[in-house]
Amino acid sequence: MSSWDDMRIFLAVARGESLSAAGRDLRMDPATVGRRVARLEQDMGAPLFAKSPQGYGLTEAGTRLIEHAEAAEQAFSLAGEAVRGHSEGLSGQIRIGAPDGCANFLLPQVLAEISADNPDLDLQIVALPRVLNLSRREVDMAITVSPPTAGRLLVQKLTDYHLHLAASADYLAQNAPITTLSDLQGHRIIGYIPDMIFDKELDYLSDLGMQRVPLASNSVSVQFNWVRTGAGIGVVHDFTMPVAPDLRRVLPDKVTLTRSFYLVRHADDQRLERMNRFAEALATGIRRELARLEGLT
Repeated sequence: MSSWDDMRIFLAVARGESLSAAGRDLRMDPATVGRRVARLEQDMGAPLFAKSPQGYGLTEAGTRLIEHAEAAEQAFSLAGEAVRGHSEGLSGQIRIGAPDGCANFLLPQVLAEISADNPDLDLQIVALPRVLNLSRREVDMAITVSPPTAGRLLVQKLTDYHLHLAASADYLAQNAPITTLSDLQGHRIIGYIPDMIFDKELDYLSDLGMQRVPLASNSVSVQFNWVRTGAGIGVVHDFTMPVAPDLRRVLPDKVTLTRSFYLVRHADDQRLERMNRFAEALATGIRRELARLEGLT
């Protein structure tokens, strides 16, 4: 008979797609993880994983099992909430994924405040310039710039945010004046690496007719630092500008971009009071911090 601990190990391997990744998540030796998986497969009477150079993929039997394992995970979490009650502060670990602009300039302050109110809560930010996979439990919830259209997910619009072309005061003083969009052709443009734009909402420069990007990065934080050090002109989030008071908007009457942040969660997490309370605190904090920072620009 398999135990919840067996299911926990099975889920970690399924999500990490390797023994080493599962071992890091579980804080177990990969060899021990491998032995536990082999024992579970023996108990189940079927192989649960197919090993390949790419890692551990689920077999047909493993695919059938994962839904039940995730249901057991939810039940275990619900049982913990029932024992702890809802009046206490939040506890445990919650991992949030976000594009690196949000992760660097909004989430630190918001999560610091939530942490101060909930000292038993462990918060982790995963700042990656790509879409994170909630079904593999890379994160517990994610902030995105486009609402996902597939999967069993809860999607909540958080807020709109704004972006403008910007450059440092020194750069603008040392280069030809910019009065029209066509004047940008004579300036060094900073933006995303075109073939690494992971969401169409981030393809700002194409909207502006910019075909060449002399300084490009898949990280918005790298782009921001290029702009603030005077390397050229780039699209900058309004909420980042208070960090660099030397920045100046370029053509603000002609170029104003509006985008949105969405909070994406596992649909099953709606049953967890702990996750609902955290999501509410996160949404409130992001809206408040964004309004504060944009109000300073």
